Amino acid sequence: MAQRLVRAKRKIRDARIPYVVPELTDMAERLDAVLTVIYLVFNEWYAATHSRADLCTEAIRLARLLRMLLQPDVPTELTGLLALMLLHDARRDARTDEEGNIIVLENQDRSRWNRTQIEEATPLVAESLKGSLGPYAVQSAIAAVHCRAPHAEDTDWRQIVRLYDALTQVQSSPVVSLNRAVAVAMVDGPEKGLRLVDQLVAEKDLEDYHLLHATRADLQRRAGMKAQAIESYRRAPRWRPTKAKGAG
Repeated sequence: MAQRLVRAKRKIRDARIPYVVPELTDMAERLDAVLTVIYLVFNEWYAATHSRADLCTEAIRLARLLRMLLQPDVPTELTGLLALMLLHDARRDARTDEEGNIIVLENQDRSRWNRTQIEEATPLVAESLKGSLGPYAVQSAIAAVHCRAPHAEDTDWRQIVRLYDALTQVQSSPVVSLNRAVAVAMVDGPEKGLRLVDQLVAEKDLEDYHLLHATRADLQRRAGMKAQAIESYRRAPRWRPTKAKGAG
């Protein structure tokens, strides 16, 4: 990272690029890059531990500040991103156990979710879905479905499958396909979800992605395929199920 910063500074110096605060008319073409950076800051916390919660707080602050600066014409994707981060962060205290192991969504203690943030995010989700659909807006809608369910078994998985279908239209990727396969499994059974996951395994786009093998293992376990599940778990070295609540 230090080397990248040095190269960037050198490029700015050699090209004599001036420091200029962009005009409002220039904001739109720069927005996608800014939103990507904010979400990367947020995900640095989400992929780490509570020790980096300051990054999450900062990402949400930046999104709120950007919304204020762009009033009254706030882009729907910015609104969707803020809602998405608020909803994910609302589950922060329930994501890990005392030893720092990740607790899967279905096993989280939902009484520990931050309802204030969920209530703040809910109208933002609706607002973000009023314009042309973008990836952040759809992802925030998926997160909202999870947060609306008082218990894991109350989750509207059919709605989530429809939202993943919409997300595929605006942001198709192997990871989106993997998440959709999980939702399909919750609606139509683990065997159907497994067929979708096996397609991703065959395509090898996610060969080194530990969550692909962890997901496959969990679906195999649910389908009663014990031996296959054990082998899939072995291919996911970062997957560490806890004794009580599971991990993910």
